[in-house]
Amino acid sequence: MEYLRSHRTKIGFSRQSISTGAVWFIDGNIYLNTRYYSTQTMHNDPHLLSLIVHEVRHLQQGFFTALSVYGELEAWQLGFRVYQSLTGHLPLGRGDNPHAALLEIMSLPLGWDRQVLRRAQILMQEYAGKGYRADLLPLYPLRKEIRHRLNLNSPKT
Repeated sequence: MEYLRSHRTKIGFSRQSISTGAVWFIDGNIYLNTRYYSTQTMHNDPHLLSLIVHEVRHLQQGFFTALSVYGELEAWQLGFRVYQSLTGHLPLGRGDNPHAALLEIMSLPLGWDRQVLRRAQILMQEYAGKGYRADLLPLYPLRKEIRHRLNLNSPKT
């Protein structure tokens, strides 16, 4: 809450794709998907609160980190940990168990291992659907991704 207050972050509503719950925007605000949330949504709804935490994390990360698989993985894990702390469990998939992809996402180590980040991309789409375009994001924040690619393409001396 302190971040929202100190940065004067506003929370609004906008229609978004079916695979997103909310988005952060360059203006520093958060927009909830009107497909799922409205002014009638209970303020203590665990999905809503964990989603806001996820988006606030992106705002804290800054533009380049937020638009990377690394940034997404960090925000997903934080948001779902908040959900779990509020409800005692992760969101349930079909049946009485959390989605297998979500369980694996939560178990991934957050770091710079490209194989882990590629796996996170796949799992995010398994959980959220193909409309969730994690596959378009660089694995690392853009500057780090560019440095990585330049180092891979440069001759070894």
